[in-house]
Amino acid sequence: MVRKDKYNVAIVGATGAVGNEMIQVLEDKGFPVANLRLFASERSAGDTLPYGDEDYKVELLQENVFEGIDIALFSAGEKISLDFAPKAVQSGAVVIDNSSAFRMVPDIPLIVPEVNPHAVKKHKGIIANPNCSTIQMVVALKPLHNRARIKRIVVTTFQSVSGKGKEAMDELYEQTRAILGFQDVKVEVFPYQIAFNCLPHIDAFLDNGYTKEEMKMVNETRKILEDESIRITATTVRVPVYIGHSESVNIETEEKLSANEARAILSAAPGIVVYDEPKRNIYPVPLEVSGKDEVFVGRIREDESVPNGLNLWVVADNLRKGAATNAVQIAEMLIR
Repeated sequence: MVRKDKYNVAIVGATGAVGNEMIQVLEDKGFPVANLRLFASERSAGDTLPYGDEDYKVELLQENVFEGIDIALFSAGEKISLDFAPKAVQSGAVVIDNSSAFRMVPDIPLIVPEVNPHAVKKHKGIIANPNCSTIQMVVALKPLHNRARIKRIVVTTFQSVSGKGKEAMDELYEQTRAILGFQDVKVEVFPYQIAFNCLPHIDAFLDNGYTKEEMKMVNETRKILEDESIRITATTVRVPVYIGHSESVNIETEEKLSANEARAILSAAPGIVVYDEPKRNIYPVPLEVSGKDEVFVGRIREDESVPNGLNLWVVADNLRKGAATNAVQIAEMLIR
């Protein structure tokens, strides 16, 4: 990419929950935007969205719209990415894609800036943004992996409805209102009622009994940490929270790490806030981390069932660090 003072930026899927957050993160970080173009489907084309002191018109996504674009942030689903990301690259843009379309393609880098920034140099026009639940976990685990080498990971996630988009957030609101008003509950987005409930089901079930979301965490973590030998198992659960994913993470390491050593390592690591004084009820929760870009870690304690085990509680805003912020951080790496 040619270095400039300012860059022409496009956001594909601008009217979605993550697309909206990408606009906000660009503004919050003061990204050097020369011209911002927003794209969406026919349903949203013609709408306006604020950026800075101006309102920007949302354009219809179609072929040949990427001429002059330097960086294209995609958050419109796998099919749109497969169809339009190559077109953006052909027009000269670098694509940072938030879908699962390219994550496991061998020669496309899968980047978390705090974890594997060196991999960005390998890009050939497309850079994949990892799954939201994977991002926050690897940010927390990379410093511990560097120090003691992780052999095994057991993770259970508690993921907010915003991970499934605006329609899911609306469904939680409508169901909650219906229940409190003694009305019938409509179930459309999720297979079961999500209000006042938990669903151990995110994405489609596979033949091995895991969901696609669970296998994303397994495969993406190995690729990002560049270690295929790590044994990983995951259970992903949707919970009635609007924003913020929480994860119970158990790791087993080759070398012994005490809880205090782990706290010290994590406290010194970039992008992490250690929030861990349980006797004073200090630990991260989704409501407290909403709107923040860091990954918050608490409940750090030794696993007494194995010689070299640790338990962690990891929480992050899935729309920001789990999606939009990570994508903009990758863009910042590109222009540096």
